[in-house]
Amino acid sequence: MPFVELDTSLPADRLPPRLAQDLCAAAAAILGKPAERVNVTVRSGLPMVLSGSAEPCAQLFVSSIGVVGSAEQNQQHSARFFDFLTAQLGLGPERIIIRFYPLEPWQIGKNRTVMTFL
Repeated sequence: MPFVELDTSLPADRLPPRLAQDLCAAAAAILGKPAERVNVTVRSGLPMVLSGSAEPCAQLFVSSIGVVGSAEQNQQHSARFFDFLTAQLGLGPERIIIRFYPLEPWQIGKNRTVMTFL
């Protein structure tokens, strides 16, 4: 059950209209998970500074069980997420940063229990 959160200083009117849906589909493909299990949040128009600069930028947070736990996995994911984000947001790769967080099944609550027991 991946969680993908995109924060950007770009205003909402500069984002593609289907960005959340397209990011969901891209994350599912990149992480090898069904789209029905991917959760996406997009927050725009945020005051942000990246690498000391307030020029337009974005941060992507990716957390999931089992697929973001190693440098080798994340190197491959990173390249594919960067390709998607630079194309969709019109930002250079130097204005985007990605953070990966591995999760354990007991850290995600669903249907009044945790994923460990589902």
